Amino acid sequence: MSLPYFEINGGPRLRGKVRVGGAKNAALPIMAATILCEGEVLLHDVPDVADVASLGELLMKLGVNVDRRGDGTLRLVARDEMNCRAEYDIVRKMRASICVLGPLVAKRHMAQVSMPGGCAIGDRPVDIHIRALKNLGAEIELIGGDIIAKAKRLRGREMFLGGPFGSTVLGTGNAMMAASLAEGTTVIEMAACEPEVVDLANFLNRCGASITGQGTPRVVVEGVKELHGCEYTIIPDRIEAGTFMVASAITNGEVTIENCRLDHLMAFVDRLAAIGVNVEKAPEGGAVVSSARRLEPVDVTTQPFPGFPTDLQAQMMALLCLAEGNSIITEKIFPDRYLHVAELNRMGARLRKEGPTVIVEGVKRLVGAPVMASDLRASAALVLAGLAARGTTRIHRVYHLDRGYARFDEKLRALGADIQRKEGDEVL
Repeated sequence: MSLPYFEINGGPRLRGKVRVGGAKNAALPIMAATILCEGEVLLHDVPDVADVASLGELLMKLGVNVDRRGDGTLRLVARDEMNCRAEYDIVRKMRASICVLGPLVAKRHMAQVSMPGGCAIGDRPVDIHIRALKNLGAEIELIGGDIIAKAKRLRGREMFLGGPFGSTVLGTGNAMMAASLAEGTTVIEMAACEPEVVDLANFLNRCGASITGQGTPRVVVEGVKELHGCEYTIIPDRIEAGTFMVASAITNGEVTIENCRLDHLMAFVDRLAAIGVNVEKAPEGGAVVSSARRLEPVDVTTQPFPGFPTDLQAQMMALLCLAEGNSIITEKIFPDRYLHVAELNRMGARLRKEGPTVIVEGVKRLVGAPVMASDLRASAALVLAGLAARGTTRIHRVYHLDRGYARFDEKLRALGADIQRKEGDEVL
């Protein structure tokens, strides 16, 4: 099977402007929420990435017309409510498919959703999603790898959504969507506070829902009888913005990042500042990122928002490979999310994993090598390392990266990177 791969000749400093697209992790649950709506929904700044295409395919099978326009706008209209089954062939492609579970039960009173797939970054159980729907009165069965949920009418009540590693973004989203059409009041304690959750709540409110407290650990949902369509713009992708910040820093460049919300990246920017990377607000909005000659070592611990995001851990590790001294990275969200460690070591990094922690001993330079991407964010980290490495880096399995970054190689080339997407990769 022939697959694309990236070939990068490291060395050029990145300079110029790049625009960040809409947040994938906000767009996906918002797209799923259109199952709840009567009438047309127009979503602007929806990223043109593989995960969005996969969810669009799933929604089409569930009776939602999905029309992508050339300007980044999606038009979605729920036409047929007969199909309530999200089959394995589509769901297996990404974990975010689970976000159709709540809307299907709330609007169509029944859902059959295959257990989801996604990146190989560790165990991510769906028990919190199931617990949330049970709290609202749904009857749940697990049969043949499918979650089957039924409810004539969901009823609001108080629920606690905490788990072993804190709150869950998709679990909170499923609970909010289902509760929007439930009878009575739902109180979600220990709700996820991520900007993507806030964006979903704001979208639902635009459609006629009554949600308050979004962005705090206590969200209150007053159920309504129906939701209508609306026009809405997705928030900027904070993970894409953070990735380009590291791209600028690791190449000692100077990049202006447009459509960037610094208030969504405060913990990340704090660690960049400690390393010696300068991040300033741009006069026209966004951020200007430039790096010091010397990169200082730091300690990083991933946490739920507003803490350091797990989705930027791999990228930060690539940068710290070049810091002068020892850094410590601790992963508290997905403790096994370290498949990129071995690949970075192939490029001359000195990384040692000890349980949920990686000790990073800085080196003077990285060296180009053939490497294998294992998941979405690990793919980005290897690209960043390749930009700074001496020589040529070939990155296999970049289809992982295409799940969450739109035209990543094109955007980097526009900033001066020597990166090419090539065909003919036989590595599976």
